[in-house]
Amino acid sequence: MTAFALDSEDVAWCAELRALTAAQLRPLAEKGEPGRINRPLVAALGELGLLRRLFPDGGTAPDGGTVRALDLCLLRESLAQECTEAETALALQGLGTYPVLQSGTPEQRARWLPEVTAGRAVAAFALSEPGAGSDAAALTLAAEPEGTSGSGWRLTGEKCWISNAPEADFATVFARTGEAPGARGVTAFLVPADRAGLSGAHLDMLSPHPIGTLVFDGVPVTRADVLGEPGRGFGVAMRTLNLFRPSVGAFAVGMAQAALDAALEHTAARKAFGGPLKDLQSVAHRLADLATRIEAARLLVYAAAAAYDAGAPDVAKRAAMAKLLATETAQEAVDAAVQVHGARALQRGHLLEHLYREVRAPRIYEGATEVQRTIIARELYR
Repeated sequence: MTAFALDSEDVAWCAELRALTAAQLRPLAEKGEPGRINRPLVAALGELGLLRRLFPDGGTAPDGGTVRALDLCLLRESLAQECTEAETALALQGLGTYPVLQSGTPEQRARWLPEVTAGRAVAAFALSEPGAGSDAAALTLAAEPEGTSGSGWRLTGEKCWISNAPEADFATVFARTGEAPGARGVTAFLVPADRAGLSGAHLDMLSPHPIGTLVFDGVPVTRADVLGEPGRGFGVAMRTLNLFRPSVGAFAVGMAQAALDAALEHTAARKAFGGPLKDLQSVAHRLADLATRIEAARLLVYAAAAAYDAGAPDVAKRAAMAKLLATETAQEAVDAAVQVHGARALQRGHLLEHLYREVRAPRIYEGATEVQRTIIARELYR
C-alpha cells in the first residue's frame, strides 16, 4: 500500500470478501434473533477462514502474533458494506480474544484460540462498568485476595454494556487488585462462563448484537487465569484498543459507503419535480460532499492502520483522528441517505433503518467522540 491507494491484491480481496459476505453471511444474519449471539453466523466466519485472519498462525507464535492493522481495517470495512452483523460478530471475537493472544500463557492460548478461530467459542471484552465507561481507569470490580499464599482472588462487582454478555463462553475481565491507584492497580483475567458465582443479564439496547451485564459474586480466579502480570491489566486493555480503534473507523466507513451507495441508487431512479432526484443541485452537492468526507475518513483510517503496523510513535493521535472522523462521518452519511429516501427509509427492515440503528453506537464505544478529541489535543500539546 502507498500513502494514497491500496494495491491491486488488496482491492481484489475486498471485492471478493464483499461478494462472499452478501452470498453466504448475510442470509445467516437475517435468520438471527436480534440481541442474541448468532452462533451459526459465528461458525460460518470460522468455516470461511475469516476468523483465522485475525489470529496469525492460530496464536502459536512465541509472542502470540498479531494481525496487520490494515488487514483488520479492510476486513471490517468490506464486511460492514454488506452485512453489519457479520462485521460485528467478527470484531467482537477479536476484541475479546486479543488480550489472550497478546498477553496469555501458552496454556491459555492453546485452550481458547483454536475454539475461537473455528467459530465454536464466543468471546467478550469486559471493561466497562456502571460507573466506569469512558474513564476506564475508574473501574471498581474488586479482585480480593483469597488465602495467604497470594495465588488467588475472588471477583466481586458488576460489568455493564458488555457485548456478547451474558452469552459468551469466556470473557477478558479487568478488575482492581489494588497494587496502586488508578490504572496501575488493574489486572486482566480470563474468566470462563461456567465459573461459579458468575451470572448476567441481557440489556434491551438499540443494537442488533447482544449487550448485557456480568455479575461477579465472589467468582474464584487464580494465577493461571491472569493475562499478563498482576497490576498491569490496563496495559493489556490499551494494547487491544490501540489495535482495534482504527478498525472501528473502518467499520464506520463501511456503513457510510453502504449508505452513500443506497442514496446514489435511489436518487438516480427516483423521479420528482420533473426529473430524477440526482438532477437537483441540493441533492447532488450533498452527496458529493459526503463522498468526499467518506474518502477522507477512509484514507485517515488506512493511514492510522499503516502507522500502527510500522510502529510509528504517533499511533495514539492517528487512531483517535481516524475513529473521530470516520464515526462522525458515518452518522452524517446515514442521516443524509435517510433524508433523500424519505419515509421508506424508516420502514422496519429497510437497509437504512438498520444502519440508522447501527451507526450511533460507534461514536460511543472504544472511546467516545469527546474522548478522541481529548486524546488528540493531549498529543498535540505533548
